[in-house]
Order: sequence, then C-alpha cells, then structure tokens
Amino acid sequence: MEESASAQDVSWFAEQCDRIVRNIERLIRGKTDVVRLAVLCLAAEGHVLVDDVPGVGKTSIAKALASSIEGSMRRIQCTPDLLPTDITGVQIWNQDTRNFEFQPGAIFGNVVLADEVNRASPKTQSALLEVMEERQVTVEGTTFAVPRPFLVIATQNPVEHGGTYDLPEAQIDRFMMKMSVGYPDHAAEVEIVANRSAGQSVLDLQPVVSSADVLRMTSLVRRVHLTPAVVDYIVTITAATRRLAELRLGASPRAGIALAAAAQAHAAADGRTFVTPDDVKALAPFVLAHRLLLRPEAELNGVTAAGLLDSILASVPVPGRERAYR
Repeated sequence: MEESASAQDVSWFAEQCDRIVRNIERLIRGKTDVVRLAVLCLAAEGHVLVDDVPGVGKTSIAKALASSIEGSMRRIQCTPDLLPTDITGVQIWNQDTRNFEFQPGAIFGNVVLADEVNRASPKTQSALLEVMEERQVTVEGTTFAVPRPFLVIATQNPVEHGGTYDLPEAQIDRFMMKMSVGYPDHAAEVEIVANRSAGQSVLDLQPVVSSADVLRMTSLVRRVHLTPAVVDYIVTITAATRRLAELRLGASPRAGIALAAAAQAHAAADGRTFVTPDDVKALAPFVLAHRLLLRPEAELNGVTAAGLLDSILASVPVPGRERAYR
C-alpha cells in the first residue's frame, strides 16, 4: 500500500496546478473554473467531454493544456468517414525487413483532442473505448500502450444535430467529467479579442511543468486520504441515482471510482492531504450528471439530470466531521 500524501506533497501539487492554470489563462480569459477542472481531470487520469457552442475556446483549452505540460498533442477531426484505424493505428508490411510494423494512429499523444466526437460513426467511436479505459490499443491481437500522461478531451456542439451520432452510454461513462465553457464576461471577451488581434496564440505558450511532473501529480492523487466514511458517502450518492423512477440509467460503479479520484485531486489542489464531503459535492455535478439518462416522460415534464442530482446531494446525509476526516 502506498504511503499517504504529506502536507509537503499536496503543497507542491497545488503549486503545479496553479502554474498550469495561470499559464493557460494567459490565453483563455475568464474561465478559471473550467480550466482548473480540466487540470484536475488530467491529474486524476480521467477524460473530459466539453459540450458547448462553437467559438468559445473548446479547442484552445486542449491546445493550451498540452503546451503547458510539455506534452504532445494530437488532434482527431471526427467526421463520418473517419476509420477506427485512423485512431488506433495499423500494422503495415515492411518489404525491406519482411515484417509487419505498427504505425501509430492519432490517439498516441499526451493530450488528444477528439473534435466534434459525435460526428464520427458509432464503429469509429468504439475505437476509443479500450484506450480511454485501459490506456492501450489492441491491433490485430497485439497490444500497444499509449504515452503517459494521457488525456482525451472530446468536444461536441449541442445545437447542431445534422450528421451526428449520439454517444453510446459506454462511451459517455468513460468521460470522468462533462463541462461547458460558456461565453466569457464582457471584460474577458475584450481581452480575448485584443490579444488575438495582437497576434497572441497557443504557440506563444511555453511549458511550465514537465511530463514527469504530471506523472508525479497523478501518483500523488492516489495517495490523498479517503476515509471509509467518505467512500461510503460517494457510494450512497451513486447508488441513490439507480433508484430514481425518472431515470432509465443511473450512475455506474465506474462513476463512483471517478468521483473519488476527482475528489482526491480537488483536495490536493486545495493543499489538503484528505478528502472531505465538500470535495465530493463540488465535483459531483461534473462527474455524475452526464451519466444519468432520463426517461422520455421525465424529459417531457421538464426534469433534468442536474436537478435530480441536486436533490440527491441535498437528501443524502453528510458524514460528521469526526467520521469524514479520520
């Protein structure tokens, strides 16, 4: 069993998070919460689904994050004619060596942007299932590990449905978090326009942490203390979603694991060596809401997954201080 994180460890972790966020905010203005969530997801070894209208910085966030961590970025422009092998790679016969050689696909990067992911065919979308869960791809019976750190940031446009395919439940469940960027406020938008007019771009960003630092951060997240009471609190929340009559699908055990890891990263970013119920509550809307599938009649009645989750969080008893922190 790994040694628990020390106060010095989490202080270092919080400093690295702040450095990455500040660096990205040189380009992405007024979106501190969104940027911070993406960094936490990277540290917790999750993946991010960004659902928002065009032009609000979804792609820029992915590029800026890759530039900030000294990592490689690969972009997959998802279209109906995209093939699974374009993502995973393919074995090619080398006439000179008389052997098959593996040509890696677009998934082999530290930060992978799957742009407009719902435009890819279901068959192609399924090529992401293994790699997002196990960080490896299997091509013709041979397994190849992707580089670490590894983060998939997928985007989709909620207002345009022509030529798109709904993400299957198995795919949705592999995204640790779902978020929206939203429009910036007036002052932030003025800065964005001025900076872009002056020629500032993602290319101007320099790495502020190394890939080795990010790997240390992911290792440290796992060592942030989770008391049995907090684990029980997480499981009680996820199990409660499965009993709601308004839902045809509640949160899976994978959702509980993701919520625990996200809460650990959130605690470390706040400089704490232990997770509190407040960490769980803060991350639950981003980790759980997109996994809750409503029944059609509930949607017609105006019920939302976010509203149901708020009700659950309000009704589930919060562990007392002594139980939660020991």
